[in-house]
Amino acid sequence: CAILIGYLCFPSHWMKVVIQGQDLSIGYRTGKQEKIVHQHLNFQLHAGEMTCLLGANGAGKSTLLRTLSASQPALNGKLWMLGKPLNEYTEKERSRTIGVVLTDKTFAGGLSVYELVGLGRQPHTGFFGRLNKEDRCIIEEAMENVGIAHKAQSYIAELSDGERQKVMIAKALVQECPLILLDEPTAFLDVVSRIEIMHLLHRLAVEQQKAILLSTHDIEQALVLSDKLWLLSKEHGLQTGVTEDIILSHQMENLFPHKDIRFDYDHGVYYPTVSGQKEISVESEDKTLLHWAINALNRNGYQCTNSSKAGIPCVKALSSKELYLSLNGKESICSSFDELLSLIINRDSSI
Repeated sequence: CAILIGYLCFPSHWMKVVIQGQDLSIGYRTGKQEKIVHQHLNFQLHAGEMTCLLGANGAGKSTLLRTLSASQPALNGKLWMLGKPLNEYTEKERSRTIGVVLTDKTFAGGLSVYELVGLGRQPHTGFFGRLNKEDRCIIEEAMENVGIAHKAQSYIAELSDGERQKVMIAKALVQECPLILLDEPTAFLDVVSRIEIMHLLHRLAVEQQKAILLSTHDIEQALVLSDKLWLLSKEHGLQTGVTEDIILSHQMENLFPHKDIRFDYDHGVYYPTVSGQKEISVESEDKTLLHWAINALNRNGYQCTNSSKAGIPCVKALSSKELYLSLNGKESICSSFDELLSLIINRDSSI
């Protein structure tokens, strides 16, 4: 146990490199024509880490994942898998090395959970897919690891979207691959299922020492659980690093280069730029209360400051039921944001 903990606490450059790209160009080739989506990409994925790939629609995330899975060739550069050029792997070797979970919904309603997970053993069982005792133990362990063992005999058609995604992850696990690639694995899930899947993937990366790379638009969960971030954009290419290094170096601002979108470094979310022309001062010693007071006022077109310039309204929030509005020496107390906003809006409409 002490050895395992020590290994996990090593810096990432001490950890096993599973896949590595050097000066990689990705895109599409039709005959002699090439369409380059990105070039000069350099990266590594390490065992025991979950990495989230973030980017706007059309940034090239799926193209990159397809290239890493060898379902489409790189246009240029070098791509190694466990120290060996990926293009030198046979199809059977790749199926034992790279597990892929796509965003598409699963249309295998006639199969049971056990049967679908068992299909992931095909790279090890051969064409006829005969399962021996060891195969069955691996299948059962995978279903247990993702929390779906109690549904082993249920049909896929009977499962929720979150349960189906767990089945597909279990199917990838039984391939016993050091690398798992997932394309938008939480796209169709509710908030609880998204959190469960992201926690599950991070746990599997650490416990089973797999390199897991997933594309996602669930930025909030990515920032909480990712060991590394890959930011992909047309303007800046691929930026990689430990999650906190990426955030604190202000690289998140490059992800969506839109003048009306900003990244909130205090709360780890993107928000629309406030375009209101009216100014209001907001004060509170409670950071949570201050955040939501500013949120309410921004939404109603107010630019919030902490200055006390003469002539502008001032809101002092002591609690969500004790909100003071001051203007020109006159003070009103409100017992809710509903009452506060009504008072401010009515005051402005009468001017």
